[in-house]
Amino acid sequence: MSQLRGRALLLASAIGDMIATRSVRHPGARDTHPSKRDTSNPGPDNPVLLTQFPSSVAPPQTDKGHVPNLWFPFSQAHRRIQHGGWSREVTVKDFVAAKEIAGVNMRLTPGGVRELHWHLAAEWAFMLTGSAQITAVDQHGRRFVDNVGPGDLWYFPAGIPHSIQGLEPAGCEFILAFDDGNFSEFDTFTISDWAGHTPKEVLAKNFGVDAVAFADVPREQLYIFQGKIVAAQPTQIGAPGVVPQSFSFRLGAKQPDYQTASGSVRIADSHNFPVSTTIAAALVEVEPGGLRELHWHPNADEWQFWISGQARMTVFAAGGRARTFDFHAGDVGTVPRAMGHYIENTGNEAVRYLELFRADEFAEVPLTAWAAHTPHDLVAQHLNIDPALLDKLPDRKQPVVPA
Repeated sequence: MSQLRGRALLLASAIGDMIATRSVRHPGARDTHPSKRDTSNPGPDNPVLLTQFPSSVAPPQTDKGHVPNLWFPFSQAHRRIQHGGWSREVTVKDFVAAKEIAGVNMRLTPGGVRELHWHLAAEWAFMLTGSAQITAVDQHGRRFVDNVGPGDLWYFPAGIPHSIQGLEPAGCEFILAFDDGNFSEFDTFTISDWAGHTPKEVLAKNFGVDAVAFADVPREQLYIFQGKIVAAQPTQIGAPGVVPQSFSFRLGAKQPDYQTASGSVRIADSHNFPVSTTIAAALVEVEPGGLRELHWHPNADEWQFWISGQARMTVFAAGGRARTFDFHAGDVGTVPRAMGHYIENTGNEAVRYLELFRADEFAEVPLTAWAAHTPHDLVAQHLNIDPALLDKLPDRKQPVVPA
């Protein structure tokens, strides 16, 4: 038994002892009727998961009614491993609530290649670690080459052929998102697959060479393979024969669109990354004790990828329904369009995660701004509070509330 699992079992045992003697209270919950909050479970349970999801073991009293599961871990996704890298995907087949966006986590070794391919869906990506070279050619025959690193992203419109290769010294890992929750990364159009299912004499006629040149064409698609690093020179946007708009964007390096003492939000959508017309995104950081304010998104579902830290999210689904979820690095989350929610850092390190939307624009409505810009006497009657409290609300957006 590993030390990590041993500690987890000890913690689970401790929680079990608490459950046996009294109800487990969610952090911050006011339990005025302990006898009505009996969370004891003398039956079997998974001790590791028990320690990771306190909001499911003992949800806050404000959680009510049925809200579908809005959490799924990449660690439960099947990993496709090949010489040169691996990939794993989360689609609507596994994560039923995530209808608008499908996600893929991929790793490429130094020289590992995600072969030349194209999709029916648009591809958006965020670099997690390492470096890679990406290439593409648009419908007018204009080329694109760039080197990307941590915090960078790219977007390839549907049907645009492209490739990805890990660079030295460590290769790369990244998250891909597609603007269709049903889309599977494993169902793409690849150059090796097409060539392997085309008669050699047709290939020879198409390329104007002798058929013997295609004697060793792969019989099965390569998908990911170990190749030699091709250090092509990055293209200059707008140069002759080069795409007029970049397919890449330095999201992590840009100045935050919103910054407070407890975190920041960096936005990439069609306003500052014009080629990205079907996916808008935000990179969010929340320091310990910070809060991603109560808000909702009016134009699309929110799809999340959690990069680091741990947090809890409560989603308000209307009709007296609300549910709280716990998130850790590597998890995927979603919030259906217009459902109110907040995210609170529950750990000792900064939380970093991505918010993605199948839309051309990042849009949100904060509860604080709504209350601040509505007659305060009217709001006060709804919440049964002193109108003077509303006079103190900030007059500008602060998506991450200072601790």
